[in-house]
Amino acid sequence: MVFGWVRRVFLVSLLALVPVAHGAGGAAVLPDFTQLVQRHGAAVVNISAAQSGKSGAQTFPGLDHDDPMFDFFRRFIPKKPGHPRSDPDNRSLGSGFIVSGDGYILTNAHVVEDADEILVRLVDKREFRARVIGADARSDVALIKIEASDLPRLTIGDPAKLQVGEWVVAIGSPFGFDHSVTAGIVSAKGRSLPDENFVSFIQTDVAINPGNSGGPLFNLKGEVVGINSQIFSQTGGFMGLSFAIPIDLAMDVQAQLRASGRVQRGRIGIAIQEVTRSLADSFSLPRPEGALVSAVEQNGPAAKAGIEQGDVIVRFGGKAVENSSDLPRIVSASRPGASAMLSLYRGGSLREMQVVVGEWQDDAARRARRAERASPAPNKLGLALAVPNATQRRERNADHGLLVERVQGAAARADLQVGDLILAMVVGGRQIPLKTLETYNRQVSDLKDGQTVTLLVQRSEGASYVSLRAGE
Repeated sequence: MVFGWVRRVFLVSLLALVPVAHGAGGAAVLPDFTQLVQRHGAAVVNISAAQSGKSGAQTFPGLDHDDPMFDFFRRFIPKKPGHPRSDPDNRSLGSGFIVSGDGYILTNAHVVEDADEILVRLVDKREFRARVIGADARSDVALIKIEASDLPRLTIGDPAKLQVGEWVVAIGSPFGFDHSVTAGIVSAKGRSLPDENFVSFIQTDVAINPGNSGGPLFNLKGEVVGINSQIFSQTGGFMGLSFAIPIDLAMDVQAQLRASGRVQRGRIGIAIQEVTRSLADSFSLPRPEGALVSAVEQNGPAAKAGIEQGDVIVRFGGKAVENSSDLPRIVSASRPGASAMLSLYRGGSLREMQVVVGEWQDDAARRARRAERASPAPNKLGLALAVPNATQRRERNADHGLLVERVQGAAARADLQVGDLILAMVVGGRQIPLKTLETYNRQVSDLKDGQTVTLLVQRSEGASYVSLRAGE
């Protein structure tokens, strides 16, 4: 008797966990997504981007190169450095969606990055070559254009109205399977991710996999509320944590890209950190909130406004700064040259100051600075390296090594890739750890043409030795 009662309670508890809606007569029904897909699926596109010389050839027993499954396995199974390169193209897959009937399409910047050719395929199987109007790596938003007219387009929603627990739907091309539909709920809003200071992500449990990137996230009204951008995964596949870029931010980015091909962002020239309970007590704050200023750029906008190290900023431009991650997003959304009022705590007292917002340097300027830090290319190994920053070292769990920024020649044929970490060189039977560019440049300058050198290369979670010949 007792066992039967416990079993019934357990079953009722399980049923209570199933999200349901109630139809006529109080009957419980799950959402039906068929109308949404039929009405709006035609505006979702498949994007194929060809990037020359960035991937090596792979073979899979029993599969021809023309077999569709060959491409599936080529993308799914990661390669290790050191395998010979003979395939001239790396064709990455992604998704996108039409935002205007004359052919403007939104997608992720990483889908079309460094692409030599971009093909867009519509649901009716028509294919178009696309050109990049602009791409913004910091928000991972790109705007591309195809020459077509009278195309179906999607309605833009308001992500601010999204509620945690609300149903959402994704349409995209995971692993190249066109117009796959997946559904789930909003898991959280306003998520901050490492090194993603300018996007307040929508977290969902919608199944997202490689190829979904750039596709739309819908609410049940059929409105686009986000762009599916990335997942958190320890395996490379979906693990229940997906992140989408809010569509209002993406539309602001695309408007700037359409107007000028670039995105302007505000900056005030400070370094900040989170305010913990103990820090709040130390700085005599009423509660742990805001962004603690840990450094102020000399002669920067903040310094000129009188902001000091140790100040705690709690409002900027009329918007509350609850967490330190809020401030970069608020400031970056401000137009350079605009004047903004901010509130901060100093010595336990609340003060107000006015700051003139500066302009964040664009990606081209950052790339130029990285190129200046890199070793000159070409060299005998065909590598341009740079010293990784603290975040990059932490991500790779490495206390030394040099980061690959450009690849050509012998290094390219050995399948070294941008982003690899070169930990050491083996020359004449001696392994030399690479901690500075000077060490690397000195060793390379002593190499003779045709001499074999071995590198210890870290990629993802593993490291392997790669041999190549200098000067080839």
